[in-house]
Amino acid sequence: MPEHDQRIAALRATAHPVRLRMLSLLTGSAMSAAEVARELGLTHANASYHLRVLHDVGEIVEAGEERIRGGTAKRYRYPYERALAEPPDPARPRATPEERVVYVRAVAGELERRIREQSGRARHSDLEGWVAPEVWTEACRLLEEASRLLHEANRAPRTPGTIHVNATTWAFEMTSDPAEKKAP
Repeated sequence: MPEHDQRIAALRATAHPVRLRMLSLLTGSAMSAAEVARELGLTHANASYHLRVLHDVGEIVEAGEERIRGGTAKRYRYPYERALAEPPDPARPRATPEERVVYVRAVAGELERRIREQSGRARHSDLEGWVAPEVWTEACRLLEEASRLLHEANRAPRTPGTIHVNATTWAFEMTSDPAEKKAP
């Protein structure tokens, strides 16, 4: 599949509310379609379909099999470490700004759902400003460190001694010249 088509397929696969939830869920532990279905309140067939879509574009990987009632169930996980790799994996094509906007719209809808379920301590920060390059570098390092910490500590749903949390971050450099901005 050509790089552009692969990028579009991956974006379409992840820019869906159910599949975004699956990616988060599969960060904490490998799960079967039946387990994902139970956790997200889906039918087994619906969960299997969405898992296949994510697997077909390489967003999730098989993480073994288990015997269940005389059959075999595949378990899947989200390899979050690829997204946190530095430098980024050259085999994974980068999305264009327009493609990222489609993804952001899907994440925004999922973020709304998560905010409605918020029950505890929350932190929010928003800034469009100008900082020294070394400040920007350090801020990005800290955000990456926090993301890695949360991803690596993520556990299976409802694991005793854990709390249900959300962390969504975006940090990016803007164009320096407002004249370079394109109309939406």
